[in-house]
Amino acid sequence: MFRFLVRRVLGALVILLVISAVTFFLFYAIPRDPARMACGKVCDKELLEQVRQNLGIADPMPVQYWHWLQGIFVGRDYTGVGHCDAPCLGYSFTNSEPVFNTIMDRLPLTISLAVGAAFFFLIIGIGAGMIAAVKQGKALDKLASSFSLFGSSLQIYFVGYIAMFFLVQQLGVLDQPSYTPFTDNPGAWISGLLLPWLVLSIIFTANYTRMTRSQLVEQLSEDYVRTARAKGLSRRSVFFRFAWRGAMGPIVTIFGIDMGTLIGGAIITESTFSLQGLGMLSVRAVDDNDLPMLLGVTLVAAAAIVFANIIVDAVYALIDPRIRLA
Repeated sequence: MFRFLVRRVLGALVILLVISAVTFFLFYAIPRDPARMACGKVCDKELLEQVRQNLGIADPMPVQYWHWLQGIFVGRDYTGVGHCDAPCLGYSFTNSEPVFNTIMDRLPLTISLAVGAAFFFLIIGIGAGMIAAVKQGKALDKLASSFSLFGSSLQIYFVGYIAMFFLVQQLGVLDQPSYTPFTDNPGAWISGLLLPWLVLSIIFTANYTRMTRSQLVEQLSEDYVRTARAKGLSRRSVFFRFAWRGAMGPIVTIFGIDMGTLIGGAIITESTFSLQGLGMLSVRAVDDNDLPMLLGVTLVAAAAIVFANIIVDAVYALIDPRIRLA
């Protein structure tokens, strides 16, 4: 297991290096001059050159990338700005704030959104899928299957606006979506994010209900499950010791991808509920042509997805003993 994790982490670092290089050269290849955008309307030649030096974009593009990459590990000195401590992702073009600090300020909200929603859709989705598989062909199975088909066709922005209109504005049973750090006030943290969690749960629960049901139905028909039943094991023991563990592998895989996506690309969710996390930060960076900020958010999003997949592979082997990590 240890050797597997070391290989996967090293491979992930290579992948992130390639992603950062491709993203860097694509972003900085736009025809507009970042220095002129940051300089403002009243900008002479001397001021433009000074801004270019301050932003660190006076050098050729490969040199810029090397300096940017070097700053992640050892920090970087910026003319007119000062030293940027490692991990340094540069300074924002729009507000001259360190990119890494801004991302770290927004990341707790996005993580809270992802973790809270995952808690709901895993419990409800897997639970409903298990009931549907056990009651295959009966009323509960048909009800769960119908819900999964209906829920999977919904969109976050549609359900979110409808839920806010009725539950917040009309009935007042839920608070307006907001973010309060958990360490400051756990109650406000829950009440402010409860509506986004519930909306995300509706969308994701449908997928997990359908996935859990199909996997369990398949596992319950496997030869090793029938053999366990023939040996006299109880129905409960066969279900949880054999069928359930075998069905969880693909579900864990999908969960890892979903968590990486929720943390790295929560643009629609955060814009729907006006939450200032990584998603809204990336949208603002695109609007402002803030290339360092956009590059930093992209790298964090890629890291979230890559390392989520590493964790999924490790957990997959622990859940299903038939899987061996070579």
